Formats: sequence, C-alpha cells, structure tokens
Amino acid sequence: MGQLIFETVLNGLQFGIFLFLVAGGLTLVLGIMSFVNLAHGSMFMMGAYVAAWVFQQSDSFLLAAIVGLPVILLLGIALEYLAFRTLYTRDHLDQVLATFGCILFFNQMVLVVFGAESQEFKLPESINFPFPLFGFTYPFYRLIVILAGILVAIGLFLAITRTRVGMRIRAGASNRAMVGALGVNVIALYTIVFGIGAALAGFAGIMIGPIESVESGMGEEKLILAIVVIVIGGIGSIRGAFIASILVGLVEIGGRVFMTDILRAFLNEEFAQTAGPALASMTIYILMAAILFFKPEGLFPARTG
Repeated sequence: MGQLIFETVLNGLQFGIFLFLVAGGLTLVLGIMSFVNLAHGSMFMMGAYVAAWVFQQSDSFLLAAIVGLPVILLLGIALEYLAFRTLYTRDHLDQVLATFGCILFFNQMVLVVFGAESQEFKLPESINFPFPLFGFTYPFYRLIVILAGILVAIGLFLAITRTRVGMRIRAGASNRAMVGALGVNVIALYTIVFGIGAALAGFAGIMIGPIESVESGMGEEKLILAIVVIVIGGIGSIRGAFIASILVGLVEIGGRVFMTDILRAFLNEEFAQTAGPALASMTIYILMAAILFFKPEGLFPARTG
C-alpha cells in the first residue's frame, strides 16, 4: 500500500508538471494578450510529431528534443504573424473560430504527411530505467519530466517578473495604448509571448511523446485540461498555473487509483465498480466548480501572480 501511495503521488506530480508545460504557455497568451488560442493544443501535437520524426531519422532522443523546440517556436511565431495578429482587436468569438480552424488544419495535415498510424518515439535505455528512490523504484524519465517542468516554471516566473522584457509584457497587458505611446513595440512583444507559449506547448509534446501515442488530435484533451488549470489557478498567473497544475495532477491520478476503493467502503461492490471510474473522470471538474464557488477569479489572480 505504501508503494502504491508513493507511486500515485509521484505520478500525480509528474502529470501536474506536464500540465503546467501546456498551461503555462496558454495562460501567457490568454492572460497577457487576452487572446483565446484553441490551437495551443495543436502546438503540443506538432512538437510531438516533429520530435518523433527527427527521432525516426536519427535514433537520437536528445537530437529530437534539440531540433523540435526551435521548430515549434518558429511555427508559433509564423502562425501569429500570418494568421492571428489581425485578430487581437476582434472579439473572442472570432478568435475561437479562427483558432478552431487551425486545429482542423493541423490535424488533417499530420494525417496527410505522417499517416493515420501512431508515430514511433521510444526512449533510449540510458534514461529509461527504474531509479531507486526512498526504498522504491520509479521510472527515471518521469523524474526528468518533473525536474524539467520545475526548472521551466522557475525560469518562466523569473522572466516575467524580473526581466525588462517581462516588465514590458506585463505593462502591455495592463495598458497597451500607453506602452505603445512610450515607444515600445507592443506587437513585437505579443509575438514573443505567442512564440514562447507555442514553444512551451511543443516542449510538453516532446517530453510526453515517448510516454503517450503520437497521433492526430492528441492535443485536444490536453487543451481542455490546460483550460481547467488556468481557470483554477487564475487567468494570466504563472504561479497560479503551476500550483493548479500540481493540484489537478494529484486529484486526477489519485481519483483514478483510489476512487473505486473509496466508494467500495460505503457502497456495494457492483455500484463501486461502475461509479468509481465515472466519478474519477469528473473529479477535476468538481474541484474546479468548488474552487470557483469560493474564489471566482481563481486561486491566484494575475494581479497577485
């Protein structure tokens, strides 16, 4: 039982860190730019596909990660420049429709280019082994995902709150007209934000690709979870996104593992077996509703993030 709890906590932490990599970029775009980007999940998918393709050509996971990240960064910048820049002053419905169209485009594009089958993307043995930890063993690669996510969270928080570019980005979010009047190129700042957001989503795809199936449409589910994280943490708050990601990860994995056993303690076996998995899939949405009931702006609104 102790090992099960230990593994569940670590799996929840790893899943939460992964969610932050997706949600961190989306909360920047949504909170700072006030731009509803449903195509964010497609950047996650493209990161996984690009890395998988490089891996298939080179048989090197490290090279796949090194190549995949700048490719998705440039893809995000190109997408912002060609398709999304003119939508900043439009209402959110126009943004939703345009970015949803991009989802359809990218899903069909990978089907045409790569085919309908899942792409091969394996971990090298050098980072895919059971690592001894507190008397138990845990996959070493999942520990790498946790460490990478924590480092990204720290770097992103410091970049937004402690650097001159971060200061300009936050100022542009507060009063775009005033910052523009002071000679700051707000459009260029928004391009940087959008590129960083796409790169974070692509990085999440690269890191999770060897664990999950790399296939068309893999980003939609992650987009929904990222939105849940952003709403719980507070739109535009990096700190809120990180804490909410960990919370959602622990609740999601813990619900999957223990919900049936919890129901079995109060209800009959047949009902517990039926209702447990269904209720487990609802736990994060119940959590979101409960938090929003008491804190409608999320745990850490952007003004305190």
